Amino acid sequence: QVQLVESGGGLVQPGGSLRLSCAASGSIFSINVMGWYRQAPGKQRELVALISSGGITNYADFVKGRFTISRDNGKNTVYLQMNSLKPEDTAVYYCYLSPPDYWGQGTQVTVSS
Repeated sequence: QVQLVESGGGLVQPGGSLRLSCAASGSIFSINVMGWYRQAPGKQRELVALISSGGITNYADFVKGRFTISRDNGKNTVYLQMNSLKPEDTAVYYCYLSPPDYWGQGTQVTVSS
């Protein structure tokens, strides 16, 4: 059993920053991928960023240069630093861990003036 606990969402003005955290606990493979997906109202869930246990990253084009994903393997925690936030970044952000496929409960990010 694996649990993913997210934190750090909230309301921010356009151009602002937020940092999301996700701590994993339970039976976790040492070689894994963690990351973030998001889902806006009326839209499908989409990839935001992934990072492997070896530090290899993958970003969606729409966040390149604005978001940075990182992780602390000792704490089984992944972070998402979000800068230059835009209203279109508003969504529920879900933490992800593989293998196999685990999801967090989601944290709301709202970008609005």
